[in-house]
Amino acid sequence: MRIRDDELAEPEFSMAPLIDIVFQLLIFFMVSTTYSKQEKELGIELPNAASARTPEALPDEIVVNVFRDGRISVLGRDVPRDALAAALTEAAHARVDVPVTIRGDRLVHHEDVVAVMDACGLAGLTNLTVGTLDG
Repeated sequence: MRIRDDELAEPEFSMAPLIDIVFQLLIFFMVSTTYSKQEKELGIELPNAASARTPEALPDEIVVNVFRDGRISVLGRDVPRDALAAALTEAAHARVDVPVTIRGDRLVHHEDVVAVMDACGLAGLTNLTVGTLDG
């Protein structure tokens, strides 16, 4: 009687399927994660300030951008000036302590920044900061 060699062989552990699964998970998490660099995404040149400091990232912060041409965006969406207070109220989710950062271009008209501050006041938001660069 002849004995087969494969019956005596030890079982092998194949790493290829495990590597494929880990690679697929890596791709999934990289695609599903959003990386936001607001300063680099938008064409806004912030003014310099000697007392500027690097802000801490706040998860519920409302960022309002004021562009050179007078356009205003709240959380990345363009908003007409007459609907600004309503958009800020909606973004705040009825919380008045939500921090608001106003990022105005260095060449924007002061009137446009004041309009954003006024809309924040109408929405009941009082925790305001102005975005600047260190220097």
